[in-house]
Amino acid sequence: MTENTQDKTVAILSYITIIGWIVALVLHGNNRTGLGAFHLRQSLGLFLTMFILAWLPIVGWVLNIIVFTFLIVGLIYAVQGEKRTVPLLGDFYQNIFSGIN
Repeated sequence: MTENTQDKTVAILSYITIIGWIVALVLHGNNRTGLGAFHLRQSLGLFLTMFILAWLPIVGWVLNIIVFTFLIVGLIYAVQGEKRTVPLLGDFYQNIFSGIN
């Protein structure tokens, strides 16, 4: 796999369930790239936000629909190979998970 292909693979896999995120993290560990790290941070933040919101009845569930939409938006950015943050929370995720590089 070329570096660009593996970079996009890591970015895309990071949005495909938590297991996909773990696989992406392992692949990223073998070949660290900026795009992979960026999308690992974004998707981790989205997954954790969805997990926390799932515990809040009704309001959290409705908000999870919005966060799931952000997850799809992040996946689209990953497929396009772009480093664009998801709406509202993306910059926060980049700061809080800055240790993933």
